[in-house]
Amino acid sequence: MSKSAIEVIASRKSVRSYTDEPVSDGDIEILLRAAMAAPSAKNRQPWEFIVVKDRATLDALAGRLKHAKMLAQAPLAIVVCAETMLTLQDGEVVENNFWEQDAAAATENLLLAAEAIGLGAVWTAASDPERSATVCEILGITGTVKPLCVIPIGHPANPCEQPKDKWKPEKIHWNRW
Repeated sequence: MSKSAIEVIASRKSVRSYTDEPVSDGDIEILLRAAMAAPSAKNRQPWEFIVVKDRATLDALAGRLKHAKMLAQAPLAIVVCAETMLTLQDGEVVENNFWEQDAAAATENLLLAAEAIGLGAVWTAASDPERSATVCEILGITGTVKPLCVIPIGHPANPCEQPKDKWKPEKIHWNRW
């Protein structure tokens, strides 16, 4: 029996330890389809995805991204990027002010899809200047496309791991601040 959307959202967790079982191409497609189903500002869909299965590349990323060491164990990573410039219908090129929000929505969809199909994943940031430069260098990203995050993905080594309870009613404000 599959989980409801609410159950998937409530059970999503950051998984940082994986078995050595590879992620199937079918599962990768499920993740990418979910990511591309995300909303985007003016439906511009500026996202780009780099699927990394190459062990040497995963290890290179793990070696240089101090908050993504789990890539050394992960059989897969998906790097969520986005185009930071837009060409309008009249040919004018302008800054895409919403690239990070669009890529973040795609990332969350991908993370929820991973949870729904029994995979483990974790969002590791890559949009700050230092990490962005590292990811661009290792993956050959050029031009005006920028990485938002690197998502290590695999079959969870500890399938009994539980999500954190993040419910905090004190964070809710009704009608006004």
